[in-house]
Amino acid sequence: MPNSDQSAKSSSRKSNPIAVSTYSYWRYRDDSKLSIEECVDLAADAGFDAVEILHVQMQDESNATLQRIKQRAFRQGLSLCGLSTHQSFVSPDAAKRQEAIDHTNHCIELAYAMGIPTIRVNTGRWGTSGSFDELMENKGIEPRLEGYTDDDGFKWVRDSLEQCLATAEKCGVVMGLENHWGLGRTADGVLRVVGEVDSPWLRVTLDTGNFLEDQYSQYEKLAPEAVFVQAKTYYGGGTWYTLEIDYAKVAAILKAANYRGYISLEFEGKEAHETAIPKSLEMLRSVFANA
Repeated sequence: MPNSDQSAKSSSRKSNPIAVSTYSYWRYRDDSKLSIEECVDLAADAGFDAVEILHVQMQDESNATLQRIKQRAFRQGLSLCGLSTHQSFVSPDAAKRQEAIDHTNHCIELAYAMGIPTIRVNTGRWGTSGSFDELMENKGIEPRLEGYTDDDGFKWVRDSLEQCLATAEKCGVVMGLENHWGLGRTADGVLRVVGEVDSPWLRVTLDTGNFLEDQYSQYEKLAPEAVFVQAKTYYGGGTWYTLEIDYAKVAAILKAANYRGYISLEFEGKEAHETAIPKSLEMLRSVFANA
């Protein structure tokens, strides 16, 4: 049995703060193209602790806009906890990889300007699928470019991310490599890159919705390296698929890894966000408070 000191420490442990990604409101849908500031207001009204910003949703990257967003969150009592960015380093074309490197460094600077401590980054993918819908139909698996191997791709990713470390360290912004298709489709792929780069400025963003097989064992692999967690819900049925996720089990895995950071809701269902997001928040609050 735990002694009294251990019990007191366990009972006084703070629950993980619950954030929401602006993606949850926006979702690439033509009927929900809300501004970042509108999403901040909705997040505050719903009772979230923080907001994660989807970079492609930003309409303006001027410093005035960045500071206005930061002030809006502050006035609403919210932290800006993450910036979710897109890039692909999986290309034999050095010029294309350099564009992705420059973009990633730029996004690190944007996060720094808004006081955001981490950005989501991707390995990227081979790009041989005709569309993202086709990629999803194939469960995130696509053929390699002819004449190249996964080892080639991993080297491009590693070398590219290494060129972002100086900016990350200067700004104090951790890159979180997400399990997000391509070479990062599996926990082993993500951990291979993180291990080879071997820097505190490249860790892991764990997305609960992007493992389509052996999900819990893969969560367990990533949890010790996670600096950010994105929690998918699918009320109304998923946009591309619906994944059954036992969040009590997820919370236990994260607790065992001593993960104390943000849990950021990514609602990816067809139900109206006005009803689905409050339900998601209630569920996540309950689960992580009782973990």
